[in-house]
Amino acid sequence: MSAIKLNEKLVALIKEKIAKYSLESTISYEEGRVISNCDGIVIASGLNSVMLNELVQFENGSYGLVLNLESNSVGIVMLGKYGDILENSIVKRTKKIISIPVGDQLLGRIINALGQEQDGKKPIKKDQLTPIEKIPFGVMERKSVDEPLATGILAIDAMFPIGKGQRELIIGDRQTGKTTLAIDIIINQKNKNVKCVYVAIGQRESAILNVHQILQKYDAMSYTTIVATTSSDLPSLLFLAPYAGITIAEHWLSKGEDVLIVYDDLSKHAAAYRTISLLLRRAPGREAYPGDIFYLHSRLLERAGRLNEENGGGSITALPIIETQIGDISAYIPTNVISITDGQLFLNANMFNIGQCPAIDPSLSVSRVGSAAQKKYIKQIASSLKLDLSQYNDLKVFSQFGSDLDSETKNILDHGAKTLLMLKQERNSPYSQLEEAILLFAIKYHFIDTIPYDYFATYKNSLLEYFKDHSLAKQLSKSLNFNEEIIASFKNEFKIFTTKFTDKIPNYKQQMYSNLKDVK
Repeated sequence: MSAIKLNEKLVALIKEKIAKYSLESTISYEEGRVISNCDGIVIASGLNSVMLNELVQFENGSYGLVLNLESNSVGIVMLGKYGDILENSIVKRTKKIISIPVGDQLLGRIINALGQEQDGKKPIKKDQLTPIEKIPFGVMERKSVDEPLATGILAIDAMFPIGKGQRELIIGDRQTGKTTLAIDIIINQKNKNVKCVYVAIGQRESAILNVHQILQKYDAMSYTTIVATTSSDLPSLLFLAPYAGITIAEHWLSKGEDVLIVYDDLSKHAAAYRTISLLLRRAPGREAYPGDIFYLHSRLLERAGRLNEENGGGSITALPIIETQIGDISAYIPTNVISITDGQLFLNANMFNIGQCPAIDPSLSVSRVGSAAQKKYIKQIASSLKLDLSQYNDLKVFSQFGSDLDSETKNILDHGAKTLLMLKQERNSPYSQLEEAILLFAIKYHFIDTIPYDYFATYKNSLLEYFKDHSLAKQLSKSLNFNEEIIASFKNEFKIFTTKFTDKIPNYKQQMYSNLKDVK
């Protein structure tokens, strides 16, 4: 038989098979049978046409998420109760992927990773559902980050400014104030037309309730949604929580609004995914994490950004949090997330332990957007701050090995120590941009050098109160620029204020002499 006739016969046979194909013949592909059920992972057979990330439903009404596709079976991660799922029970396809409700109805609410209410209030309407997995906007639909997102944290806004659409990592050891820093930034968005999403991943219930109470106290829940998963939840819910949060944020982004999202924290997110992957018997890699752990976080954080005017001009600013072990930022997950984000705020445990809060380490922190996302008068007045602190830290280490210091070195050390005191900030007390400019002016032009250490808290409060309704402050807020005239006027006013302040300090000269004598 010739090759042509053989091909024709094969084509005819294939056409005959296609003609006999019907919907009834695929019923066996829509249902499967449970092979095993262990630790929230179900292995099933028969679902030959099921898709990756598809929802499937079991006889007990629970749902599962398909994450493994093998030649003869599928691996399903349970999203609900699974103790009564028995071997050989039926599992059905839904032909859907996980979708959650979005919209303004979620403001002020606490929900779980599946979009279900967790605060005991009225049920959330399911009339507007959005899939949690989505391809992010492309490069041509975005624009560069050049508008500041005011954090109210002096150290951040002065040295490591965050712009709308930026992804800035908050990284540090346990109990160094990472969550507090993120919550303060959320509080500072009040009356700034920025909606917020706080994603708690594997946190204690008491910690989530504490965050909720703080946000309520400062009226921040009116523009905030909390996506909460606790340490007792299934790993699958911890895995889905950040994607649920970014989906909620993307709804407001599509309407041209600005959104801030906090992931607290992605270390627990990675650990949950590692647990799922090991139970699914995927090959472990470095530190037992699966090979696609980088993709897990990159596809999440790439969904943050700023859109151009043709696409609404909205933005999503992401603040992922990573917990380190003894300051090791070279570990697998920290290095992964550092490479994805646009900078990091490193919280130093030693600084935190001596009371320097927020404990932002200027030597390891960076913002790759930089002064592009900073108001002009803040940029002008804070330009040398990071360099001054670096010089102070270098001399501080050097001075530990020397007995006698010259007067210039003592002055640099004294100014650096007082600069750190100016950067100290009470929790839940963000500054306005104008207040930050005034404090930075005192640092840049060395007015703080004449203040004894014990009087710094009083000095800062008195200084801000003095300029609160001052004509110079109003002039600066209008011009947004420190020109020569405004600088000269501010210097003169600072001299008047500082002289009056120091005149009220008893034994002022003795205290200043003591400062320089013990500066080392």
